[in-house]
Amino acid sequence: MLNNLAGLLESQGKYNEAKPLYERKQGKYDEAKRLYERAIEISEKVHGPNHPDLATRLNNLAGLLYAQGKYDESKPLFERASRIREEKLGPNHPDVASTLNNLAALLQNQGKYDEAK
Repeated sequence: MLNNLAGLLESQGKYNEAKPLYERKQGKYDEAKRLYERAIEISEKVHGPNHPDLATRLNNLAGLLYAQGKYDESKPLFERASRIREEKLGPNHPDVASTLNNLAALLQNQGKYDEAK
């Protein structure tokens, strides 16, 4: 709920009001980030660098970073997850569409509308 309010304030240009709301949630995000990174590391060791399970973990970490407004950090993770899913599951798989949707939302929030199409 706080993150939604912070996002609304940010979209209205009220950055000073949004920042404390993001910071309030920061403690949980830091722990979640560590867990996602550990899960990614384990998945890469067990399944290799191109497994759909790894793509799910990359997508989750990207979503966490996206929620924090860390778009530059989340974009390459969404892109990698998308490449893995498309290669392993096919271009019309629902998981590919989900990741592409996440990437498009990120680009839209950055004002990169042509890239988001």
